[in-house]
Amino acid sequence: EAAAILDFQLRALFLPMAMAGVGIVLSIIGIFLVKTGEQADQKTLLKALARGVNVSSFLIVVAAVGLTWLLLPPDYIWVSASVVVGLLAGWIIGKWTEYSTSDEFAPTKNLAGQALTGPATIIIGGLADGMKSVWVPVITVGAATLLAFGFAAKWQFDDIHLFAMGLYGVGIAAVGMLSTLGITLATDAYGPIADNAGGNAEMAGLDPEVRRRTDALDSLGNTTAATGKGFAIGSAALTALALLAAYVEEVRMGHEHWAASALSQKEPGLYKLNAQHIAKVSENKAIVSYLVMPAHVRHEKVKAAWENLDTAAGPVLLDRAIVADGGGIPRFVASDEEVVPTHSANMIDWMTYYACNLMNPKVLVGIFLGAMSIFVFCAMTMKAVGRAAFGMVEEVRRQFRENPGIMNFTVKPDYASPVAISTKAAQKEMIVPSLLGLLTPVAVGLLLGVAGVMGLLVGALTCGFCMAIFMANAGGTWDNAKKYIEAGAHGGKGTDAHKAAVVGDTVGDPFKDTSGPSLNILIKLMSMVSVVVAGLVVRYSLAALGIF
Repeated sequence: EAAAILDFQLRALFLPMAMAGVGIVLSIIGIFLVKTGEQADQKTLLKALARGVNVSSFLIVVAAVGLTWLLLPPDYIWVSASVVVGLLAGWIIGKWTEYSTSDEFAPTKNLAGQALTGPATIIIGGLADGMKSVWVPVITVGAATLLAFGFAAKWQFDDIHLFAMGLYGVGIAAVGMLSTLGITLATDAYGPIADNAGGNAEMAGLDPEVRRRTDALDSLGNTTAATGKGFAIGSAALTALALLAAYVEEVRMGHEHWAASALSQKEPGLYKLNAQHIAKVSENKAIVSYLVMPAHVRHEKVKAAWENLDTAAGPVLLDRAIVADGGGIPRFVASDEEVVPTHSANMIDWMTYYACNLMNPKVLVGIFLGAMSIFVFCAMTMKAVGRAAFGMVEEVRRQFRENPGIMNFTVKPDYASPVAISTKAAQKEMIVPSLLGLLTPVAVGLLLGVAGVMGLLVGALTCGFCMAIFMANAGGTWDNAKKYIEAGAHGGKGTDAHKAAVVGDTVGDPFKDTSGPSLNILIKLMSMVSVVVAGLVVRYSLAALGIF
């Protein structure tokens, strides 16, 4: 039986890698289907890209069923359904992003109309549109999480033995969502290329038709960039449950490492490591860790004797009159309750052990801190953009002031100086925001323990997901509203409406190009740091030391 379980685990481990590899190949097939005519408008360009994405998605669905049939019989249909759920969720998020940001649809056209009354109204309208655009991705990811978990766990939500398969379903759904990355990432990267091509055409004084075409491609690029950002943050949100489970698994390992290091030189017997952790050293020096549940030590017959065993100076050998070991799982003598072996503790055991529920103030404070970190990070990155932009504007003004010939094309400007300012700022200004993502999980873990970190991750994941979607879509719709006016709507270039739209676009640039995309990195950074320092938190948090 052990060999069969190991074989199944290896097959399950190989499936996402196979899915990713096949997805890249099938995405390339989709790319070859992206074709359009010379006079294509925005709607035609969108349809051309959609054709490639849709064909790739369909082929990946077929491949997913085949791969799961090969690797995970006989229940392959349940796992393949989870993959399809992830693909469908990504497709819905992509279509909604197109609707929210493309100037072919009402939201962006209406926003362009608000430019007629000045910069304030277009900024207010863009903020409102960005906030409104959050609801579909959130509901989609929520539904996808439930469906993917349900399919993989065969809809046995209460069966703790199928919980791991449910988590696997959520993870494989995220792989499904990202399996079209070959084409979605290409369309995301294409946006800045089209934008820079348009800038080059403008500076080179090329034919207006060239600029018209690059504007159409740039407008499409704004939409595809927002779609790519939606995919990236959507996959992070979809794996939220799996990330939390990964953290709990690392906490389990932290307990086992703690017991092994603390008792490596001890004689055989049962030892108390802290108020809720004991371990057994067997005759052959094997060390087994056990969880003492809060209810165990609150028992009236146990509490006083248990609290008298002070572990401040190190592990304490337990009296067999308090905890008996009959060769099996140790149990409290007075209450006749067994402790829980760390290696076999399930998710419910861990949530009970650390009191990870909303009535625990440590969890609630952690949620608040996670949400707060998102706003502080966004403030830091946007301030960084402001400082870098200030330096560049000052440099450009200096060149115009000292070299008037730049304006009549008799003197070539110094392009290297603004580029150097931007490059230095991009690296220097990210130091403090990066430290926020690195140090926050460590600080919260040491102060509030595992329960606080769980709250921190929940707060950062939920708030960060919503904020990233809001910023990406608001920035995209501001930019495309400007492009819509430049194409001739509301008077075209040079009008007051166009000037107002330029202000909106300038505000939107740090939204869609800086703070929004970097939130995805912040969320994953905080999750990974939490996993890495889980052992430290398990052993040296204030809760583990019995202080708080």
